[in-house]
Amino acid sequence: MNFSKGVKTIFFIGIMLFDVCIFAQQAQDSIPITLQKAIEIGLNESPTIRIANREIQSKKYYKSELIAAIFQDISLSGSYNRTIKKQVMTMEFGGMPMEIEVGTDNNYAVGLSVALPLVMPTIWQNIKLSKLDIELAIESARSSKISLIKEIKKAYYAVLMSQESYNVLKRNYANIELSNKLINEKYEQGLVSEFEKLRSDVQLKNQRPQITAAENAIAVTTMMLKAIMGVDLYEPLIFTGSLSDYEDEVSHGTLPDYKSITLENNSDLKQMDLNKNLIEITKKLIISSACPTLSLGGNYQFMAMNNNFKFSEYNWIPYSVIGLSLRVPIVSWAATSYKMKQNDLLLANIKDQKDYIEKNLRVSIQNNLNNINIAMEDLESNKETMMQAEKAYQIVQKQYELGMGTWLDLNSAELAMVGSKLTYYQSIYNYLTAYAELEAIMGK
Repeated sequence: MNFSKGVKTIFFIGIMLFDVCIFAQQAQDSIPITLQKAIEIGLNESPTIRIANREIQSKKYYKSELIAAIFQDISLSGSYNRTIKKQVMTMEFGGMPMEIEVGTDNNYAVGLSVALPLVMPTIWQNIKLSKLDIELAIESARSSKISLIKEIKKAYYAVLMSQESYNVLKRNYANIELSNKLINEKYEQGLVSEFEKLRSDVQLKNQRPQITAAENAIAVTTMMLKAIMGVDLYEPLIFTGSLSDYEDEVSHGTLPDYKSITLENNSDLKQMDLNKNLIEITKKLIISSACPTLSLGGNYQFMAMNNNFKFSEYNWIPYSVIGLSLRVPIVSWAATSYKMKQNDLLLANIKDQKDYIEKNLRVSIQNNLNNINIAMEDLESNKETMMQAEKAYQIVQKQYELGMGTWLDLNSAELAMVGSKLTYYQSIYNYLTAYAELEAIMGK
């Protein structure tokens, strides 16, 4: 009997330890992630950043390829010819023709040939063009990082907003559930009508879809943030923090002055400037392609001719030559002039596009400043309204418990309290998202 009790005790302890291990494993699997950590992970794991870095490396390889092209041709060559039928020369000696076979059975040639450009404008312009390509790729990568940080921030704030909405609705559900319990107790005591009881039951059941929708919103925004970060969608990450943590930043923040905001670090405008420089160098490249070119060439060979295969007895005779090659285009300037006109049109388009982009950026700056200002002004009033709504709900709830208030008063107070809390969090969310947009425009 005692042995049976001991076995049961050990079995019970084993089950408890197993549950504790499972709970500890689940807690260990969940990884808390702050906003800064999310940005760090995104910069390391996002496919867009990896693609941008590969583009930079590709441009660097292309530049090295162009530098290697300066040495147009440095090559070793070797040849062997076996004479099947020797050439015959006819000569006259004393008025009599004589046929003489010329050449040997075996002919060998080994040599080194070199061709170097001395005046080759297109090569130098291509190298300058590739250098600008690298700068443009680097700026494009910086733009990708700025955009990624902005999107991570906005997605992170969306997760926090969905979590706050869920918490507000969950607390409201608890209050409605408590009120429903009170109404059912009063109904059993004959203090309220069946209609009021049914209305309370319906209101409680109507809250469940809102709770479910809020849960789905958390799941969707969380998956969206993970996708932007470039991590697995089912990675057990917990995004920490609350929108109320940013309340001091909103209430004590200062609105940036519109005139003091500069666009000198805006990535879109920087890329437009680099594209303008690319087109200008392309214009020089077009002119260079119609200019004369001068190159140096040389060849150094060893030749051997013999009728047998006794290599040790071969006499290798050196042969070398060096020379200059000049190329002067004659009829290419007609086509070049049309290419330059096309290039001038591209430059004009770049200028108009830059002006258009800059104006739109200025409009976006003003819009975000307005949103920031509205959020800062609304926060204090929204917070005060929220506190007043909570106090009003508590008063109405107490009155209803004492039979001094109606169900409609209680329901109105609940709706006002929920709406004021969501409005309070919405003002913080609007401030944070507008500031993230503004920082991205400024190129931070």
